[in-house]
Amino acid sequence: MKKEEILKKIRENKEKIRSFEVKRIEIFGSFVRGEEKEESDIDIIVEFEGGKKNFDNFINLAFFLEELLGRKVDLLTPESISPYIKPYI
Repeated sequence: MKKEEILKKIRENKEKIRSFEVKRIEIFGSFVRGEEKEESDIDIIVEFEGGKKNFDNFINLAFFLEELLGRKVDLLTPESISPYIKPYI
């Protein structure tokens, strides 16, 4: 799977993704750089609507994305990203 395929699947499932109160979703990491390997996970940053970030929305979105994309997903929120890594995303 390539970056374009990931983005297409996310776009095609926009309404379902929004049902988890998602405001913004972006991919980063090896798939964006074109350096993915067979065992690579998909790195995704998600921002939830104000006050809607909770365990249920987060974990259910992660499960949905893994099933949709057929690969392990590393789901992060902007607040959870290390300040040392943030400039490289």
